[in-house]
Amino acid sequence: MSERSLATVYGYPRQGPDRELKRAVEGYWAGRVTAAELESTAAELRRAAWRELADAGLGEVPSGDFSLYDHVLDTTVMVGAIPERHRAAVAADPLAGYFAMARGTQDAAPLELTKWFDTNYHYLVPEVGPDTVFTADPRKQLTELEEALRQGHDPRPVLVGPVTYLLLAKPAPGVDLAFDPLSLLDRLLPVYAEILTALRSAGAEWAQLDEPAFVQDRPRAALDALASAYDHLGGLARRPKILVAS
Repeated sequence: MSERSLATVYGYPRQGPDRELKRAVEGYWAGRVTAAELESTAAELRRAAWRELADAGLGEVPSGDFSLYDHVLDTTVMVGAIPERHRAAVAADPLAGYFAMARGTQDAAPLELTKWFDTNYHYLVPEVGPDTVFTADPRKQLTELEEALRQGHDPRPVLVGPVTYLLLAKPAPGVDLAFDPLSLLDRLLPVYAEILTALRSAGAEWAQLDEPAFVQDRPRAALDALASAYDHLGGLARRPKILVAS
């Protein structure tokens, strides 16, 4: 079993809310904190963060960017790209399965942990291949959007953009190492379209799609993929306004 901890991903020591989240998550791993208690702590931390941002004068607060472990892993769940070896665990218990992908189990290796671009932070690498089937799971985004709306905020959902997500991915075990994850973009875009439509229906006026891969020099194929992605998403009949950030 992997002994990776939040410190590995986030680079502790950290202060305040981050330390509170770390205690709650590691308590859940140890069996001292229930899933309901962990979710309650997470909701309270989001509430406090939104209130602080609003009190500081921020007109729109971000939603959907809170993570129990890793925002790229959250995106993997959102688009249904669960590795075969973890599908049964995720189906049986989504929260336990989420952490199984992060930390591994006696029977299944975790996703690879690697550096987030050229920083001391890390992310869990998506695994994809020619047989990958993406399916939309917007529950986390919708839950946090609705929380913020109930608390009187004007939330802007934040998602990892589809092109960056694929550029961060790698071929799944058993897939030819020459496989290009970006070749799956046309398969992934309808899933993002479904999620954006669901967010608009739930009350989101804006959505922010982060494409940090494009702070780096990228070949023409990646630039063309970016243009194609936002031509597609921008043409949706029902969607939030889209802010693309790098």
